[in-house]
Amino acid sequence: MKTHSEFNEKWVQERIAEDPSILGLGDLILKDKERMQPKAGRLDLLLQELDGNHRYEVEIQLGATDESHIIRTLEYWDIEKKRYPQYEHTAVIIAEDITSRFLNVVQLFNGSVPIVAIQMSCLKIEGNVGLSFIKVIDEINRGLVEEDEEVRESADRAYWEEKGASKTVALADQMLELIKKYDSGLELKYNKFYIGLAKNGSPNNFVTFRPAKTFIKMEPRLPQSNEFQEKIEAAGLDVMEYDKRWGRYRIRLTQDGLNKSKTIVNEIMETAFKYNEK
Repeated sequence: MKTHSEFNEKWVQERIAEDPSILGLGDLILKDKERMQPKAGRLDLLLQELDGNHRYEVEIQLGATDESHIIRTLEYWDIEKKRYPQYEHTAVIIAEDITSRFLNVVQLFNGSVPIVAIQMSCLKIEGNVGLSFIKVIDEINRGLVEEDEEVRESADRAYWEEKGASKTVALADQMLELIKKYDSGLELKYNKFYIGLAKNGSPNNFVTFRPAKTFIKMEPRLPQSNEFQEKIEAAGLDVMEYDKRWGRYRIRLTQDGLNKSKTIVNEIMETAFKYNEK
Protein backbone atom coordinates (compact mmCIF):
# COMPACT_ATOMS: atom_id res chain seq x y z
CA MET A 1 0.00 0.00 0.00
CA LYS A 2 2.96 2.31 0.53
CA THR A 3 3.13 3.29 -3.13
CA HIS A 4 -0.59 3.06 -3.94
CA SER A 5 -2.17 6.33 -5.03
CA GLU A 6 -5.61 5.71 -3.51
CA PHE A 7 -5.25 3.21 -0.66
CA ASN A 8 -2.77 5.25 1.32
CA GLU A 9 -2.22 6.02 5.01
CA LYS A 10 -4.94 8.68 5.00
CA TRP A 11 -7.42 6.15 3.60
CA VAL A 12 -6.50 3.63 6.32
CA GLN A 13 -6.85 6.30 8.98
CA GLU A 14 -10.36 7.19 7.76
CA ARG A 15 -11.49 3.53 7.73
CA ILE A 16 -10.36 3.03 11.33
CA ALA A 17 -11.91 6.35 12.40
CA GLU A 18 -15.24 5.24 10.92
CA ASP A 19 -15.25 1.98 12.88
CA PRO A 20 -12.48 1.60 15.51
CA SER A 21 -13.81 -1.87 16.47
CA ILE A 22 -12.12 -3.33 13.36
CA LEU A 23 -8.82 -3.24 15.27
CA GLY A 24 -10.07 -5.90 17.69
CA LEU A 25 -9.34 -3.79 20.78
CA GLY A 26 -12.92 -3.74 22.02
CA ASP A 27 -15.78 -1.24 21.87
CA LEU A 28 -13.97 2.02 21.11
CA ILE A 29 -14.90 5.49 19.91
CA LEU A 30 -12.83 8.05 18.04
CA LYS A 31 -11.65 10.78 20.39
CA ASP A 32 -9.43 12.65 17.94
CA LYS A 33 -7.36 12.26 14.77
CA GLU A 34 -4.28 14.11 13.57
CA ARG A 35 -3.98 15.30 17.17
CA MET A 36 -1.31 17.97 17.60
CA GLN A 37 1.49 17.06 20.01
CA PRO A 38 3.63 19.86 21.50
CA LYS A 39 6.87 19.99 19.47
CA ALA A 40 6.32 16.39 18.34
CA GLY A 41 4.07 16.31 15.28
CA ARG A 42 0.61 14.75 15.05
CA LEU A 43 -0.85 11.60 16.59
CA ASP A 44 -2.72 9.64 13.89
CA LEU A 45 -5.64 8.50 16.05
CA LEU A 46 -6.71 8.77 19.66
CA LEU A 47 -9.30 6.14 20.58
CA GLN A 48 -11.17 5.67 23.85
CA GLU A 49 -13.30 2.97 25.46
CA LEU A 50 -16.99 3.63 24.96
CA ASP A 51 -17.81 3.01 28.63
CA GLY A 52 -14.41 3.19 30.27
CA ASN A 53 -11.34 5.24 31.00
CA HIS A 54 -8.84 3.55 28.68
CA ARG A 55 -7.28 5.47 25.79
CA TYR A 56 -5.26 4.15 22.86
CA GLU A 57 -2.62 6.27 21.11
CA VAL A 58 -2.56 4.81 17.59
CA GLU A 59 0.17 5.29 14.98
CA ILE A 60 -0.18 3.92 11.44
CA GLN A 61 2.67 3.07 9.09
CA LEU A 62 2.47 1.61 5.60
CA GLY A 63 5.16 -0.86 4.66
CA ALA A 64 7.66 -2.17 7.21
CA THR A 65 8.17 -0.71 10.66
CA ASP A 66 11.25 1.41 11.34
CA GLU A 67 13.03 3.03 14.27
CA SER A 68 11.49 6.47 13.85
CA HIS A 69 8.00 4.98 13.93
CA ILE A 70 8.42 3.30 17.31
CA ILE A 71 10.00 6.46 18.74
CA ARG A 72 7.02 8.55 17.63
CA THR A 73 4.56 6.00 18.97
CA LEU A 74 6.16 5.92 22.41
CA GLU A 75 6.64 9.69 22.48
CA TYR A 76 2.95 10.37 21.70
CA TRP A 77 1.87 7.78 24.29
CA ASP A 78 4.07 9.44 26.92
CA ILE A 79 2.78 12.95 26.10
CA GLU A 80 -0.89 11.90 26.31
CA LYS A 81 -0.26 9.92 29.50
CA LYS A 82 1.28 12.95 31.20
CA ARG A 83 -1.41 15.35 29.93
CA TYR A 84 -4.31 13.10 30.97
CA PRO A 85 -3.16 10.90 33.88
CA GLN A 86 -6.77 10.16 34.89
CA TYR A 87 -6.95 7.70 31.96
CA GLU A 88 -5.18 4.41 31.33
CA HIS A 89 -3.09 4.67 28.16
CA THR A 90 -1.85 2.08 25.67
CA ALA A 91 0.46 2.71 22.71
CA VAL A 92 -0.69 1.01 19.50
CA ILE A 93 1.50 0.47 16.43
CA ILE A 94 -0.16 -0.55 13.16
CA ALA A 95 1.97 -1.52 10.17
CA GLU A 96 1.80 -3.73 7.09
CA ASP A 97 5.01 -5.53 7.99
CA ILE A 98 6.05 -5.87 11.59
CA THR A 99 9.56 -7.28 11.22
CA SER A 100 11.18 -9.79 13.57
CA ARG A 101 13.78 -7.19 14.57
CA PHE A 102 11.02 -4.76 15.41
CA LEU A 103 9.15 -7.41 17.42
CA ASN A 104 12.26 -7.98 19.52
CA VAL A 105 12.53 -4.26 20.26
CA VAL A 106 8.83 -3.89 21.08
CA GLN A 107 8.92 -6.87 23.42
CA LEU A 108 11.67 -5.15 25.41
CA PHE A 109 9.36 -2.17 25.99
CA ASN A 110 6.34 -4.36 26.71
CA GLY A 111 7.70 -5.15 30.14
CA SER A 112 7.34 -1.50 31.20
CA VAL A 113 5.21 0.23 28.54
CA PRO A 114 1.70 -1.00 27.65
CA ILE A 115 2.03 -1.50 23.91
CA VAL A 116 0.10 -3.36 21.22
CA ALA A 117 1.47 -4.18 17.77
CA ILE A 118 -1.04 -4.88 14.96
CA GLN A 119 -0.17 -6.15 11.50
CA MET A 120 -2.42 -4.79 8.75
CA SER A 121 -3.31 -6.26 5.36
CA CYS A 122 -5.30 -4.75 2.51
CA LEU A 123 -7.47 -7.32 0.72
CA LYS A 124 -9.27 -7.10 -2.61
CA ILE A 125 -12.09 -9.61 -3.09
CA GLU A 126 -14.44 -9.51 -6.07
CA GLY A 127 -13.77 -5.82 -6.65
CA ASN A 128 -14.24 -4.88 -2.97
CA VAL A 129 -11.33 -3.61 -0.88
CA GLY A 130 -11.08 -4.20 2.85
CA LEU A 131 -8.62 -4.21 5.71
CA SER A 132 -7.58 -7.04 7.98
CA PHE A 133 -5.89 -6.52 11.36
CA ILE A 134 -4.01 -9.17 13.34
CA LYS A 135 -2.73 -8.47 16.85
CA VAL A 136 0.92 -9.57 16.88
CA ILE A 137 1.87 -8.32 20.35
CA ASP A 138 -0.70 -7.75 23.07
CA GLU A 139 -0.49 -5.65 26.20
CA ILE A 140 0.84 -7.52 29.22
CA ASN A 141 -1.59 -7.85 32.12
CA ARG A 142 0.56 -7.49 35.21
CA GLY A 143 0.11 -8.54 38.80
CA LEU A 144 -3.02 -10.65 38.53
CA VAL A 145 -4.97 -9.64 41.58
CA GLU A 146 -6.01 -13.16 42.57
CA GLU A 147 -2.41 -14.26 43.05
CA ASP A 148 -1.93 -11.61 45.77
CA GLU A 149 -5.35 -12.14 47.34
CA GLU A 150 -4.73 -15.85 47.78
CA VAL A 151 -1.77 -15.13 50.02
CA ARG A 152 -3.50 -12.54 52.20
CA GLU A 153 -7.21 -13.29 51.95
CA SER A 154 -7.75 -17.05 52.14
CA ALA A 155 -11.11 -18.39 53.30
CA ASP A 156 -13.03 -21.67 53.31
CA ARG A 157 -16.32 -23.09 52.08
CA ALA A 158 -18.10 -22.18 55.32
CA TYR A 159 -17.19 -18.51 54.78
CA TRP A 160 -19.21 -18.41 51.54
CA GLU A 161 -22.07 -20.48 52.92
CA GLU A 162 -22.38 -18.12 55.90
CA LYS A 163 -22.72 -15.25 53.44
CA GLY A 164 -25.95 -16.89 52.27
CA ALA A 165 -24.50 -18.33 49.07
CA SER A 166 -24.70 -22.05 49.86
CA LYS A 167 -26.87 -22.81 46.81
CA THR A 168 -24.58 -21.00 44.41
CA VAL A 169 -21.43 -22.47 45.98
CA ALA A 170 -22.98 -25.78 44.95
CA LEU A 171 -22.97 -24.44 41.37
CA ALA A 172 -19.19 -24.09 41.62
CA ASP A 173 -19.07 -27.77 42.62
CA GLN A 174 -21.00 -28.71 39.49
CA MET A 175 -18.69 -26.69 37.27
CA LEU A 176 -15.67 -28.29 38.93
CA GLU A 177 -17.00 -31.68 37.85
CA LEU A 178 -16.99 -30.41 34.25
CA ILE A 179 -13.46 -29.05 34.67
CA LYS A 180 -12.16 -32.36 36.06
CA LYS A 181 -12.89 -34.00 32.71
CA TYR A 182 -9.88 -32.21 31.22
CA ASP A 183 -7.76 -31.90 34.38
CA SER A 184 -8.65 -34.24 37.22
CA GLY A 185 -6.11 -32.66 39.54
CA LEU A 186 -7.86 -29.30 39.88
CA GLU A 187 -9.77 -28.39 43.05
CA LEU A 188 -11.72 -25.38 44.27
CA LYS A 189 -9.67 -22.88 46.29
CA TYR A 190 -11.70 -20.57 48.53
CA ASN A 191 -10.72 -16.91 48.91
CA LYS A 192 -12.58 -13.98 50.45
CA PHE A 193 -13.29 -12.28 47.13
CA TYR A 194 -13.83 -15.25 44.84
CA ILE A 195 -13.50 -19.03 44.50
CA GLY A 196 -10.54 -20.00 42.35
CA LEU A 197 -8.86 -23.20 41.25
CA ALA A 198 -5.64 -24.86 42.31
CA LYS A 199 -3.64 -27.95 41.46
CA ASN A 200 -1.29 -29.43 44.05
CA GLY A 201 -1.64 -26.18 46.00
CA SER A 202 -0.66 -23.92 43.08
CA PRO A 203 -3.26 -21.45 41.70
CA ASN A 204 -4.57 -22.04 38.19
CA ASN A 205 -7.25 -19.39 37.85
CA PHE A 206 -8.20 -19.67 34.19
CA VAL A 207 -11.75 -19.34 35.51
CA THR A 208 -12.96 -17.99 38.86
CA PHE A 209 -16.37 -17.92 40.54
CA ARG A 210 -18.06 -15.28 42.69
CA PRO A 211 -21.15 -16.68 44.41
CA ALA A 212 -24.09 -14.40 45.24
CA LYS A 213 -27.39 -15.40 46.87
CA THR A 214 -29.30 -16.17 43.66
CA PHE A 215 -26.57 -16.56 41.03
CA ILE A 216 -22.87 -17.11 40.55
CA LYS A 217 -20.51 -15.01 38.43
CA MET A 218 -18.33 -17.18 36.22
CA GLU A 219 -15.20 -15.29 35.14
CA PRO A 220 -13.14 -17.05 32.44
CA ARG A 221 -9.84 -15.42 31.47
CA LEU A 222 -10.06 -15.04 27.69
CA PRO A 223 -9.28 -12.38 25.07
CA GLN A 224 -12.28 -10.22 24.17
CA SER A 225 -14.09 -11.29 21.02
CA ASN A 226 -17.40 -10.02 19.65
CA GLU A 227 -17.94 -13.37 17.92
CA PHE A 228 -17.36 -15.30 21.15
CA GLN A 229 -19.63 -12.97 23.14
CA GLU A 230 -22.43 -13.33 20.59
CA LYS A 231 -22.10 -17.10 20.83
CA ILE A 232 -22.41 -16.96 24.63
CA GLU A 233 -25.43 -14.67 24.49
CA ALA A 234 -27.10 -16.80 21.78
CA ALA A 235 -26.94 -19.70 24.23
CA GLY A 236 -29.03 -17.66 26.66
CA LEU A 237 -26.24 -16.72 29.06
CA ASP A 238 -26.02 -13.24 30.58
CA VAL A 239 -22.68 -11.56 29.83
CA MET A 240 -22.50 -8.84 32.47
CA GLU A 241 -19.30 -7.22 31.17
CA TYR A 242 -15.77 -7.78 29.92
CA ASP A 243 -13.15 -6.70 32.45
CA LYS A 244 -10.28 -5.41 30.30
CA ARG A 245 -8.00 -4.80 33.24
CA TRP A 246 -7.90 -8.51 34.12
CA GLY A 247 -8.91 -9.95 30.74
CA ARG A 248 -12.02 -11.74 32.00
CA TYR A 249 -15.61 -12.15 30.93
CA ARG A 250 -18.15 -11.87 33.74
CA ILE A 251 -21.10 -14.17 33.13
CA ARG A 252 -24.15 -14.41 35.40
CA LEU A 253 -25.19 -18.02 35.87
CA THR A 254 -28.11 -19.59 37.77
CA GLN A 255 -28.89 -23.26 38.36
CA ASP A 256 -31.55 -23.12 35.65
CA GLY A 257 -29.09 -21.45 33.29
CA LEU A 258 -26.47 -24.14 33.92
CA ASN A 259 -29.02 -26.90 33.35
CA LYS A 260 -30.03 -25.38 30.00
CA SER A 261 -26.57 -24.32 28.82
CA LYS A 262 -24.19 -26.89 30.29
CA THR A 263 -22.60 -27.60 26.91
CA ILE A 264 -21.64 -23.97 26.22
CA VAL A 265 -20.57 -23.44 29.86
CA ASN A 266 -18.24 -26.41 29.55
CA GLU A 267 -16.94 -25.09 26.21
CA ILE A 268 -16.20 -21.66 27.75
CA MET A 269 -14.24 -23.17 30.62
CA GLU A 270 -12.34 -25.61 28.44
CA THR A 271 -11.46 -22.83 25.98
CA ALA A 272 -10.14 -20.72 28.89
CA PHE A 273 -8.20 -23.71 30.21
CA LYS A 274 -6.48 -24.30 26.86
CA TYR A 275 -5.87 -20.58 26.25
CA ASN A 276 -4.14 -20.12 29.61
CA GLU A 277 -2.02 -23.23 29.13
CA LYS A 278 -0.09 -21.41 26.38
